[in-house]
Amino acid sequence: MRADRVFAYGAAAGLLGDLLLGDPRRGHPVAAFGRAAGAVERVLWRDHRGWGALHTAVCVGGAVGAAALSAAAVRRSPTASVALTAAATWAVVGGTSLGREARAIGDALAAGDVDAARERLPHLCGRDPQALDADGIARAVVESVAENTSDAVVGALVWGAVGGVPGLVAFRAVNTLDAMVGHKSRRYRRYGWASARLDDVAGWAGARLTAALAVVAGGSPRGAARAWRDDAGLHPSPNAGPVEASFAGALGVRLGGTLSYGGRVEHRPVLNPSGGAVQVADVERAVRLSRRVGWLALGACAVGRSVWALTSGRPATGAVPTGSALRNACPQRWRGKTS
Repeated sequence: MRADRVFAYGAAAGLLGDLLLGDPRRGHPVAAFGRAAGAVERVLWRDHRGWGALHTAVCVGGAVGAAALSAAAVRRSPTASVALTAAATWAVVGGTSLGREARAIGDALAAGDVDAARERLPHLCGRDPQALDADGIARAVVESVAENTSDAVVGALVWGAVGGVPGLVAFRAVNTLDAMVGHKSRRYRRYGWASARLDDVAGWAGARLTAALAVVAGGSPRGAARAWRDDAGLHPSPNAGPVEASFAGALGVRLGGTLSYGGRVEHRPVLNPSGGAVQVADVERAVRLSRRVGWLALGACAVGRSVWALTSGRPATGAVPTGSALRNACPQRWRGKTS
């Protein structure tokens, strides 16, 4: 079976598994990676970029190496390859948990229980919940849903299409490290620099695909495209900007403005300033848009990988050439990008 079909079948099964099962309460592979990365940090931490880069290389390299060995072990079995791709996809995507947390906060806000919404918000994002009223919490939820659609779903699928199981694992490892150390606190300003920059690079394509699909799948394609064009560059993050701007335009709401992280107040530009203020009902609309974007991303990535396989003239990674294809194969083996 060609590798593009392995990816398409496996990724579809993995997304369906995430939809039906969500994340496990115990023993999640990403949580295990986080614990391992934390142990490495305790050994390597120095207030220095070089030591942070070593931490990133050890953690991401170890995860990708393990994934590559697993993929090689099942390479000759199409069924096992599909199963491994499905398991890896299910492990690295988090669309169902994202929607579940967002809806829980939205339900609390709809019931008028702002305290419960504040208590739940840290499960979704790093904002200071005590600094937010009900409208501020709703806006934080919509912004987090937009950004995490790229980080928790689309970006992983893009790298899965590029590099198979190692690509899926590489993206999630990079994104997890960024969440752990890639922020501008006193401890991580230098140590987390490499993880943050690598996450920017790894997330670039996924963020643009997410923005483009939000234009297609949202209720206002023209508004989403306009907000992406006019406002994305105003955001301090090169990847969150396109995603949040396109979601703002698609939903017809304003995002951005004043927010607080770890006691530090930031005044960010407003995205889609002609839109309305975020309402509680917009949380559910954002979750539904996120779900549509995720499934469209699967289709786009599967098609993209199939087109590449058909036009490259060489067997895609994971394929097992036989017969005349084996005799005519290019002597220099193609190596898929894994990071």
